[in-house]
Amino acid sequence: MELQIDGITFNVVCKSNFVPSEKIPIIFLHGFTGNANDWLFLFDKINPKYFPIAIDLPGHGKSIVPNNLDYFSAKFHIKIITNLLTQFKIQKAVFVGYSMGGRAALSFAVQSPEKIIALILESATAGIENETERNSRIKTDYQLADKIISNGMELFVEYWLNLPFFASLKNLDNNIYSGIVANKKNNSPIGLSNSLKGFSTGIMPCLWNKLSLLKFPILLIAGSLDKKYVRINKKMDLLFPNSEMKIIENCGHNTHLEKEAEFVILVNNFLKNLK
Repeated sequence: MELQIDGITFNVVCKSNFVPSEKIPIIFLHGFTGNANDWLFLFDKINPKYFPIAIDLPGHGKSIVPNNLDYFSAKFHIKIITNLLTQFKIQKAVFVGYSMGGRAALSFAVQSPEKIIALILESATAGIENETERNSRIKTDYQLADKIISNGMELFVEYWLNLPFFASLKNLDNNIYSGIVANKKNNSPIGLSNSLKGFSTGIMPCLWNKLSLLKFPILLIAGSLDKKYVRINKKMDLLFPNSEMKIIENCGHNTHLEKEAEFVILVNNFLKNLK
């Protein structure tokens, strides 16, 4: 189905255009270079009392790609989620966000904590606190954004998947890995470029000083080989009042792709214990 916001069409993946009254909505937000279909493997494996919904975020998948950075900001990501809840008549939901999607979910949660039942953050961060580091990251992301346009998707996806925290993805079956590569290449160059310029880790508002205010249950997931995000998630775990952290062994940044079965178990165990 589709979600219309300010004349922009966003692709939504779900089993029906309403949430059955007996079900609890659970909203999935994908990472950079991904799309809503990344979560389809979970739809039939999730605890049956939950109703899964996924959406293509700005510049990704089948969502229309506007050439205006205003539609890629943290503020607009929050507006998308707000409109999604309105369209489905959802008062409160569980959110699952991977990497960029985790940053979007956390941004929404900080603004509207009353709409959150619980939060599952996979390989996510609350932004960059140090101003020098933040400015350096913004500069790097803008350079990368320009390279996506000048070099094209083929070279960018090759570069992206050769980053150290994705190295272990290459241990997957060749057919599965080839499918991942193909899906990423199907994204729009201008969409990914604008996504970096509008909602990179450096550009998003830093949320570290807001984490202690989020009282609902939170599950943090990271891969043991992704040392940077293990460190970040441990720091977040200390600040959240009601969180737990799980590390999936022998796994990099994208735990739900590399260790699908273990990821499903962690998510369902967490959902089972929600009150």
